[in-house]
Amino acid sequence: MTFKELGIIEPILKALSAKGYINPTPIQEQSIPILLRRKDLLGCAQTGTGKTAAFSIPIIQHLHNDRKKEKGARKIKALVVTPTRELALQIGESFTTYAKFTGLRNTVIFGGVKQGSQTAALRQGPDVLVATPGRLLDLMDQGYISLKHIEYFVLDEADQMLDMGFIHDVRKLLTKLPKERQSLFFSATMPAAIVKLSGKILGNYDKVTIKPEQTTAEKVEQSIYYVSKKGKPKLLAHLLKTESVDSALVFSRTKHGADKIVKVLAKSSIEAAAIHGNKSQGARQRALSNFKSGHINVLVATDIAARGIDVADLSHVINFDMPNVPETYVHRIGRTGRASASGVALSFCDGEEKAYLKDIQKLIDQKIPVVKDHPFEDEGEEDIPVEVAKPRRQTMPKSKMAKTGFKNANKRRRPVLVKKNS
Repeated sequence: MTFKELGIIEPILKALSAKGYINPTPIQEQSIPILLRRKDLLGCAQTGTGKTAAFSIPIIQHLHNDRKKEKGARKIKALVVTPTRELALQIGESFTTYAKFTGLRNTVIFGGVKQGSQTAALRQGPDVLVATPGRLLDLMDQGYISLKHIEYFVLDEADQMLDMGFIHDVRKLLTKLPKERQSLFFSATMPAAIVKLSGKILGNYDKVTIKPEQTTAEKVEQSIYYVSKKGKPKLLAHLLKTESVDSALVFSRTKHGADKIVKVLAKSSIEAAAIHGNKSQGARQRALSNFKSGHINVLVATDIAARGIDVADLSHVINFDMPNVPETYVHRIGRTGRASASGVALSFCDGEEKAYLKDIQKLIDQKIPVVKDHPFEDEGEEDIPVEVAKPRRQTMPKSKMAKTGFKNANKRRRPVLVKKNS
């Protein structure tokens, strides 16, 4: 199957050919025909399966065909809402790439930066708007954005949207959208809350489910290292120096942990950068740009920030911390071994994380090989300093002081010096 056989118009085929894309991925092959028929779609697929192209290509085709029939100023006809800044930028880049020969324009808006450049871009009249929920609602309240002309609405990474607490923003957005529209709903997982939300967004829809965990597990070379918490930083530095690591995305469970990993690697003369929600947008973009360009080959990220990271030819994914949700493991390792490429996923597992590993192996129905006899296998646990609370001076409650008349009962008494008669 080729993109041409899916009924894609020539300007988009030209853009795809320029990128070397000929054959669609499974989600593209199944979704594009549905969306070209203007039906709503519920898609279950993880990052890395090609879902951005699956929804952007049909939207561009519809907008291009409709644009030829319309006159006057451009209006925002398509809205894509996604949880993170990085993912919004990535989606915007995809629209720019695939719409290169159509004359369509897109704008990306997100929080964490001044709004001036974004409002200026909105005044130019984009056809497609890619946005994070908070900044979108903010600019709507200020009168910069109207959704009354929206014909195509995409909610991407819906499960992550709920995890980040955007559910109320999404519900508010739904009240502002025209009832007559084509709606697309994508999520990596489908818990009950997501299914319920999809019912409020979609009309008569088709469903496409892509289960990449089987192909991911087959394509990616996976290994487990049993190591103590104290040994993890040393093991990471050792592997980065001794293994053939062209580029590594290292996953930390926490923001503080990500920063700590970068500092530890710096002591071993390994340059790395961290990307997470506490970093400024400028710092996040610089770190990602340096990683993509090869200026640095180690990027440390939390799961939420990593949702927007799309790096071609990523050689290694390293789980410094094992994820406590099995599906998250699949999402992580799926960032290497994309398309027809292979990749390597290394996971560090301490004693407290063995239960997580058991759940992961159950999900992927595969026993992950254990690397034995590595240098840091028997490292002792890190000593955790115990703070001893200082004893508090007993004081008399003010209410009791008032009753007894001892106004100065809580003041320290000075020692009385008694002079002896000589």
